Amino acid sequence: MPTTAYETGRIGLLLIDTVNELFSEGGKAYPGFKEEFDRIGTFANIRRLLTGARAQGFPIFFAPMSYTQSDYTTWKHLSGIHREMYDNRMFEAGSWGAQFHPELSPQANEVVIAPHKNIDVLANTDLDVQLRQHNVEYLAIGGMIGTMCVESTARSAMERGYHVTTITDATAAMGGRPAYEAMVLRYPLISHATLTVDEFLAATRDATGQPRP
Repeated sequence: MPTTAYETGRIGLLLIDTVNELFSEGGKAYPGFKEEFDRIGTFANIRRLLTGARAQGFPIFFAPMSYTQSDYTTWKHLSGIHREMYDNRMFEAGSWGAQFHPELSPQANEVVIAPHKNIDVLANTDLDVQLRQHNVEYLAIGGMIGTMCVESTARSAMERGYHVTTITDATAAMGGRPAYEAMVLRYPLISHATLTVDEFLAATRDATGQPRP
């Protein structure tokens, strides 16, 4: 486990796309990840991460994805992942699928970032200004998809000078176990710490002086 001295009052948690489309049975993307969710324990791990972050009192940012009818019909250049989402009308604005999963939803005092439309959440949302306004320097990232939005946002945050923690068991990869294992090998190259949920919460408790359970 890498040693990271987190700074009290400067830690934040970003959860990407904790929405029904991915995390609820009936979500259009859920069947493609269910097996990995079960193997990794992704859902329970994100719930534990969220509970622990709230108990420690650092700010939490939720980054949803959604697309409008105009997006679906007028975009000129579609990447492979956008074509898949558009062809299947995934993350449709206002739909049940684009809503937060009830157990992975923001509370009243938590920040909901403007919906992102590309895989880097920092690229075209208010995430950067929200992090700075909340004094966040140490940014931990979980959610979905580990090989897409999580990885891309982690790279971008690192490039912008944030201290980035990737959390290996609070996500899953597109492509199953081989893709997940390759992703976990990449994460330390683009992060300052790569930890499990329990390792991260223990490290942040140590930084705040809270006793471990």
